[in-house]
This record gives sequence, C-alpha cells and structure tokens, in this order.
Amino acid sequence: MTHDRKTISSARRSRWLAGLAVGALTLSGGAHAETLQGALAKAYENNPTLTAARAGQRANDENVPIQRAGGLPSVGATGDYQENLVIPGNSPTSPGRVLSLGAQMSVPIYQGGAVRSAVKAAKYRVEAGQADLRATEASIFAQVVGAYMDVLRDQAIVQLNQKNVAVLRTNLQATSDRFEIGDLTRTDVAQSEARLALAEGDLRTAEANLIGSRESYARLVGEAPVDLELPPPLPNLPANPEEAVAIALNNNPDIEAANELVKANRADIGTARAGRLPKLSATLGGGYNNFLNSISSDILAVRNTTTSAVGGLSLTIPIFQGGRPAAQVRQAQSRTSQAIENYVATERGVIAQTRGAYAAWQANERIIAATQQAVSANGLSLEGVRAENSVGTRSILDILNAEQEYLNTQVQLVSARRNSYVAAFSVLAAMGKAEARDLGIEGGALYDPEVNYERVKGKIFDWDDDPKPQQVATDTRAVPAADASVPANAPQ
Repeated sequence: MTHDRKTISSARRSRWLAGLAVGALTLSGGAHAETLQGALAKAYENNPTLTAARAGQRANDENVPIQRAGGLPSVGATGDYQENLVIPGNSPTSPGRVLSLGAQMSVPIYQGGAVRSAVKAAKYRVEAGQADLRATEASIFAQVVGAYMDVLRDQAIVQLNQKNVAVLRTNLQATSDRFEIGDLTRTDVAQSEARLALAEGDLRTAEANLIGSRESYARLVGEAPVDLELPPPLPNLPANPEEAVAIALNNNPDIEAANELVKANRADIGTARAGRLPKLSATLGGGYNNFLNSISSDILAVRNTTTSAVGGLSLTIPIFQGGRPAAQVRQAQSRTSQAIENYVATERGVIAQTRGAYAAWQANERIIAATQQAVSANGLSLEGVRAENSVGTRSILDILNAEQEYLNTQVQLVSARRNSYVAAFSVLAAMGKAEARDLGIEGGALYDPEVNYERVKGKIFDWDDDPKPQQVATDTRAVPAADASVPANAPQ
C-alpha cells in the first residue's frame, strides 16, 4: 500500500486552521455561529453517502483474505449415525447400527498461480476502492460547500428583495400622496402598484429558494444551517490551468482508481491462465466406525470398532475443457483493454473538469469586479434619477427602472461571489486537494481506510466476525422544517 497517500499533511492543516481562525475572529456573528469548517466536519462524520462508502470499502478489503484462503489448508470433520431397520437374514455380519466419524485435511501445493494472481488483483482493487473513497469524500465536501454558499447567497437575495419591497412600498405611498394632490397621474400610481406586486412575487420566490437551500444543507450536513459565517479564502489555488492540470494528473483520486483497476484486470489474466495448468494438493484423512455392539460375535470374530487413516498427493492435469480456459483468458484480456480505455477516458474527464472549473473560477472573479462597478454605478444612477424626479425631469417609471437595475446588479454580485467560491473549490477537488487531510477537518482522528485493511488482511479464523452493524450517520427527522427567516446578523 502507498502509505504516503494516507499521511495527513500537518502543514496543509495548519494553513487551513489559521485561515479559518482569522475568518472566525473577523466574521463571527454569535457564539453559536457555524463555520464552513464546522459544516464540513459534521458532514465528514455523519453524511450517509460517505459512511456508506466507508462500509463498502471495508467489504472490499475482505476480498484479500477471501482470495488468500484459496491457498491455505482446509480441515473438515464429518459425523454419521445410521440405524438399520431391517437386516437380511443371510448377513450375520451386518451391523444393526453404525456411528461413523471422519476428518480430512487438504493442503494446496500448486494452483497454477491462481491464488497469487487473485490476491494481487484483490489488493489492487483495495487500492482502487481507497481512491474511490477519497473521490467520494471530495464530492461530498464540494456539495457541502455548494450548499453552504447557496444558503448565504439566498439569504442575501432575500434581504435584498425585502429591502426592495420596503422601498417600493414607500414609493407607492409617496406616489399615491402626490396623486391625491394632483402632482402625478393614475398611471404613475398603477406603475408603482405593478412594480410592488412583482417585487413581492420575487420575494416569495427568493424565500422558497432559501428554504430549498437550507433543506439541501440539512440533507448533506445532518443539521439545519444556523448563523452561517462567510467562508475564509481557499488555500493553495493554482496560478494557471496548466499548474492545476499537472497537479490533478498526479493527485486526482479518480485517475488513481482507474490506474489501480488496470493493474487488477491484468492480474485477472494470470488467474484465468491458471485454469489450464496442473494443480497439486496433499490430503490427509482418518475415520472411525463404531457398530455399537450391534454385530454378534458368537459365530464370527467380528470387531465392533474400526479405524482408518490415509494420506497422499492429488495431481490434476487438465487436458481438454471445451475451450473454457482460453475463453476466460480472452475475456480477462478484453476487460483489461476496457480498463485501459476507461483510464484514458477518466484522465480526459479530469483534465476537462479541471480546466472548466478553473475557467469558471476566473470568469466569476472578473464578473465580481465588473458587477461591483455596476452596483456602484447603479447606486449613483438611482440617486440621480430620484433627484431629477424631484425637479420634474424624470418620471416615476424612471425611478422604478433604476431601482430594479440596482437590485438586479446586487443579486448578480451575490450570485457571482457564490459561483466563484464554489468553482474555486471545484478546482481544488479536481486537483485532489479537497479531502479531509487537506482541509484540516477537526473533531477527532480522520478515517483511514488503511487501518481496516491492515486489520483484516491476515485473518484466518472462521469465527472472527465483527460486531453487529449499527447506523453511523444521523437522520434528520428531528431537524425542524426550514423557513425563510433571515438572522439580523446574516452576512451580505
């Protein structure tokens, strides 16, 4: 096993812990505020997809001792009791009852390399499973980051829409007052009423989106989001897409899993070839029969007990099997070809994913810069339109349009910030740098699949079971239904 891939990087953890500590000191809104690191830690411990993947990997580990058992001795015992209900009259030596006991041991000596190849393939599949577990971990973390940022975004959008509705209500009241004194027309009032109605509808939509985001968060993390803090900057982001791709090709768990599966399928070829090679095993057996004094010794001197012992070698030489071994070899070769092509497809996908995520991150960074300018400009424009309306050079509709443009750019800015952070995290995930060992997850020792593998790989006792399976992930039955309320100290 490649133990270096399982070692937790203390330097990476220190960097993340330092960044998260700064974020907590700067942005904390209360004693019970939730941080992104806290959300990731809860998902790491309680997400059922992740805990199920760990259990699946533990099952995968057992393939190694299962395959290794084919090369170990096997011992068995038999017991049999028979009662002869009718004894032929011309068989004075036939027993009335028989108790038979036997034992046999078989020791494989040569299996054509089948066991060795099968164990090797199982080990490679354990490596592939551990890489898949890393990929699952990164995928869950990416989903948690997305859900976390969705809640922050949707809270901000609800706040913006609430402010917009409040402003439009004030505008409608002012417009109605001016209409009463004849300063404005009924058309101006109708335009204000229509825009307020649309804004209230947009607010309801924003609230529904917030509820959906909170429910998604609870599904992933296991708890409702409470007073989420703004996340800290992400560490170790690449300077260019070439650097990101180079790191991804060396660290992405999907590529590692695909590579290990190629090795496993190549080992399967050796297992298939062993099907047409000789097999040699040694056997040792013994038996004990007791007729339980059911044979009369008056006529013949017949003993009521017998014992036996036998030992030998068994050699099997396949001569003709109807083409089955060759078909199995060709099948294993074709599956190896399939695994090789799947590796290429996985590598292509990782390259495209990495470049795409990097491009999305950079694009959203530029969108943020441009939208910030637009928000500032639209804020000034709204002030100017209101001032010009007060002197009669702008209409009520001009004010309503300016307010809508200001709201739209604010919503775009909030969304761009969310998209940029999620895309940046996706870059780290594609690079293989978005796992618990990279993110400094706290709350106890990290789950190391190598520990279970080392525990079970050498077990040979037939009764060495594990404890009864128990639920690990927490359910969300007790989590109250999400609402659209926004904390007063929610970040914007």
